[in-house]
Amino acid sequence: MEKGLIIYQSKYGSTKKYANWLAELTGFDCIDRAKATLKITLPYQTIVLCGGVYASGIAGLSYLKKYIGQLKGRKIAVFCVGASPYDEKAFRELKTHNLKNELCDIPLFYGRGAWDMDSMTFKDRTLCKMLQKALSKKDPATYEPWMQACMSAVGKTCDWTDKTYLVPVKEYLIGD
Repeated sequence: MEKGLIIYQSKYGSTKKYANWLAELTGFDCIDRAKATLKITLPYQTIVLCGGVYASGIAGLSYLKKYIGQLKGRKIAVFCVGASPYDEKAFRELKTHNLKNELCDIPLFYGRGAWDMDSMTFKDRTLCKMLQKALSKKDPATYEPWMQACMSAVGKTCDWTDKTYLVPVKEYLIGD
């Protein structure tokens, strides 16, 4: 079996958890984005970038954008992790927003992460509280799935990580 490399950028741990699970499932090597260099990446023919979703952006995607020219001809996939449940419309928007130009043909996969306000940075916690306050003024019947998830997590610590989210990416990478 061909060896691959999983590069992850994790802020609160869910993405790292998925990256490690994917490494177990595939036998691929796994490295933190902060330690990944082009020299380390080039020997691999299969590369997976795992990154959290923050404000509609995928953490670590700048690495692929920077080196996509040198990585041509490789099998590349992106696995992103967010706090919201999977929603087809939101997923399409995320893909359109992030995988543009040379990245447009890269497959994108999604896994649900976790929510723990106590572990968040002051800035992230403040932004989340502001968002929840703004959402609380809306009619819950008009909530999109991500809004409903955001409001259902108020005052709670939630961990929605689940290995089953990795099944489609594993099948893409190495088959059944």
